[in-house]
Amino acid sequence: MVLIMSDVDRFEAARPRLEAIAYRLLGSASEAEDAAQETFLRWQAADVERIEVPEAWLTKVLTNYCLNQLTSARAQRETYVGQWLPEPLLAGDPMLGPADTAEQRDSVSYAVLVLLERLSSNERAVYVLREAFDYPHREIAEILDITEAASQQIYHRAKKHVADGKARTEIDEATAQRIVEEFLAAATSGRTEPLVRLLTEDAFSVGDGGGKVPARAKAFEGALAVATFMRGLFKPSKAKRNILGGAAEIYATTANGGPAIVAVVDGRVVGITCLEVGPEGIVALRNQVNPDKLTRATELWAATDHGKGPIHTL
Repeated sequence: MVLIMSDVDRFEAARPRLEAIAYRLLGSASEAEDAAQETFLRWQAADVERIEVPEAWLTKVLTNYCLNQLTSARAQRETYVGQWLPEPLLAGDPMLGPADTAEQRDSVSYAVLVLLERLSSNERAVYVLREAFDYPHREIAEILDITEAASQQIYHRAKKHVADGKARTEIDEATAQRIVEEFLAAATSGRTEPLVRLLTEDAFSVGDGGGKVPARAKAFEGALAVATFMRGLFKPSKAKRNILGGAAEIYATTANGGPAIVAVVDGRVVGITCLEVGPEGIVALRNQVNPDKLTRATELWAATDHGKGPIHTL
């Protein structure tokens, strides 16, 4: 018996890839889901039988929808309360997309997602499609309605911008776990010196609370300033528990392929700190505490085994 795939089934088979593309373009899991759903609605309204290459059609529709969203999102971020940071994704989230090559893993790292914010919309699209999904420049040109030569030029320019701003070195999951455990041991020691030794001289820390949770938008800069802040952050207090809604359990994990610290209160993820690591030590700590950007992480956390349990409790 020959099974014929329905139009809905064909789209659903493509949805994970579309969401992974949209997440890299928008830096938001919820917006990526919306982008994929909007693409589905346009797919349903289209004369599907006349579409010669469904994958290319879907990618073009999704990418151009995301480019329009980026334009409006950047305008909205001008009024965003505090520092805007991307939505982190915990290990095992299918929206992280392909991770077969170093380029694919790097393209979804938290540090690179932050750097992508500095690119023009076209630079971001070309970089994502080429670096993360290995689209040939001919297809990228068709998706963006530009020439193949222009796609190549945009890609090289975008890649240089990303490389110039990135200090991260690729590390495996075991190393990431060790780095976080060492950091947490230092942060909970009550002394700044162990933390300073783990940080680079020009390390910084910044947070995104979205105006809903206290977070310092202006970065702490320099190893001593970051160490002092982190020592205070990981010191248990009644005030912290009042803000968080209870005692927070602290776990070492990975987010966006890199070392991360997760704070959980009664099964709810209330904070994710992504560590950017360079050859000389920890370069940056980016703290996501905006509850709107932690919903997906909470859902995945509830469905995941956390091994030996929390390292620390606030």
